[in-house]
Amino acid sequence: MSLRSLPEAPTMARPRNYQWDAPSDVLAKWAETAPMAAAEDDRSISILDVIGDNPWSGGGVTAKRISAALRSIGKHDVTVRINSPGGDMFEGIAIYNLLRVHPAKVTVEVLGWAASAASIIAMAGDEIRMGTGTFMMVHNAWGMVIGNRHDMREAASLFDSFDSAIADIYEARTGVKRSDIEKLMDAETFMGASEAVEYGFADGITDDADPASGPAVSASATVPSQILAKRRIDAALAQQGISRTERRKMLNKIAGTHNAAEPAMHDAGFDIAAMQRLIETIRS
Repeated sequence: MSLRSLPEAPTMARPRNYQWDAPSDVLAKWAETAPMAAAEDDRSISILDVIGDNPWSGGGVTAKRISAALRSIGKHDVTVRINSPGGDMFEGIAIYNLLRVHPAKVTVEVLGWAASAASIIAMAGDEIRMGTGTFMMVHNAWGMVIGNRHDMREAASLFDSFDSAIADIYEARTGVKRSDIEKLMDAETFMGASEAVEYGFADGITDDADPASGPAVSASATVPSQILAKRRIDAALAQQGISRTERRKMLNKIAGTHNAAEPAMHDAGFDIAAMQRLIETIRS
């Protein structure tokens, strides 16, 4: 079991017609800087993508993948390296539960962003370290539910329980008063490394150079250009308030895929220059 006494997050049913997404402002920053790889060995796990299945723009990080990695690592200490804008809360909670029951020490290293669902995962660390210039972001459960007024009322009630479960995790890991945790979540709080340590969301700051900025580690140098272009256009559309499902329809059409549920797994007809021009048009 975890070296800390951390609460198990309850398994919760997804609301009907629920659509997950990452916060658009964090998604935009992450899309510009997210590294595609981190130093790995046979006892480390990298979480460097959105949380949840997302093959269209890089693959995503799922509980199934993390479970397989932990089985491979066995009863050894594990280091989890995170740079993620968040995403699917349900996958984030499932990954948190997997890490909290790991039989050896879990060390979490925040390399860039641990936002939204990724911040929940980070809380499973027996030790949480943040690099200089990195950020953690916490907020209330977020998503889109399509339906009538009864669906909306049911969803609001369910989201109350989601927020409570998330606050339980933050409260247990940080030791901060429940009322203060709820205020941080209500305010959609961004914390730099020093502030995260002050609030108890992290245990220490590393002296390493900030991996989320600087020309030596910029996304353009580490992420394949086509994936980077997809992530940037996805973030730009998200900032315009376009839902994840609608963005997939638009982007798959551009990439030559007609079914929104079918990811564009090839790059035939994918014009990177045209995508970059579209990004600039949206931003202007």
